[in-house]
Amino acid sequence: MISQQPAAKSAYAAAGVNIDNKMEALKAIKTMVGGTKTVNVVGGIGSFGGLCRLPQGSPKDTLLVSSTDGVGTKLKVAVMMKKHDTVGQDIVNHCVNDILVQGARPLFFMDYVGTSKFDGPVFKQIVAGLCKACKENNMALLGGETAEMPGLYPVGEYDLVGTIVGCVSRKQLITGQSIRAGDVVIGLPSNGLQTNGYSLARKVFFDICQMSPFDKLPGTNLTVGEALLAVHKSFLKPVGRLLDNKIKINGMAHITGGGFPDNIPRVLPKATAVEIDRTTWTVPTIFNFIERQGKVDHDEMYRVFNMGIGFVLIVPKTSLPRIKTVFRNIRQPWHQIGVVRVRKNNGPQVYFSK
Repeated sequence: MISQQPAAKSAYAAAGVNIDNKMEALKAIKTMVGGTKTVNVVGGIGSFGGLCRLPQGSPKDTLLVSSTDGVGTKLKVAVMMKKHDTVGQDIVNHCVNDILVQGARPLFFMDYVGTSKFDGPVFKQIVAGLCKACKENNMALLGGETAEMPGLYPVGEYDLVGTIVGCVSRKQLITGQSIRAGDVVIGLPSNGLQTNGYSLARKVFFDICQMSPFDKLPGTNLTVGEALLAVHKSFLKPVGRLLDNKIKINGMAHITGGGFPDNIPRVLPKATAVEIDRTTWTVPTIFNFIERQGKVDHDEMYRVFNMGIGFVLIVPKTSLPRIKTVFRNIRQPWHQIGVVRVRKNNGPQVYFSK
């Protein structure tokens, strides 16, 4: 009779990395990820590299546009709330907006999840959010990396980073170089903090005010955690509708870290400046709470946070009537928040009139 020998315990697992757990979870998400496949994807996930062709009929002058970013310390709020699907949407939508600024449409997305100890249920929530946003943006989740590194990340926490690749023809590339004095500045509303300013927001809510993520945010029907985890909105659909209608757009800016003063100048010609009228939209409650309770300087708020404006378009006045019609038809809210001026004496390229 042959005796059964107990399976040898993995030395790697004893050191904190369980390969079997990770591989089982990767198998479990294959169907979910497969649901994001687009007509341009070649093959499936699981290979050492993902394959994607340019859309059929792409012009010869088609350019690839790529961007990489992370969710940042918003992840700490997700851990506190034990809710991990929205951060997956955040990173996809953030990256979509970053390449949309140049008129590019997304082709595929790749993610990186780094953690001290692999947690299958948490991982599935993250991937569910990635897949949801990829589908909404008509983009494939082509692959990614999941790294288990005990000792590098705090126990129970993780990092989430994404890379996007999209394309635009050279003729349709938007660089901002056509922006001229007299152009109109349009702001599209955000859902909240998006993915920036969370170190300051967490300090105000959890350190200064000693609040729980489950406490109500005064002046709203949301808890602090719900308000902080509001999904970073993708602006692909409304802006894409303008592009599809061949409406002239001279420049665009995604209002992320650095707020208005640091993001809008990234697309402005050196001889121009943007004057923003802060009375043209209502700043959401969460920003007012942070400013008041944290005793944050009013102007600094507009550099740290988006203050309710997630995306900016700079357009000729002649484009306004058609933009109004398109946005009305798709029920897209918008605000005319400023105007382009001639820059004076190498002064600031963004300033506030009120």
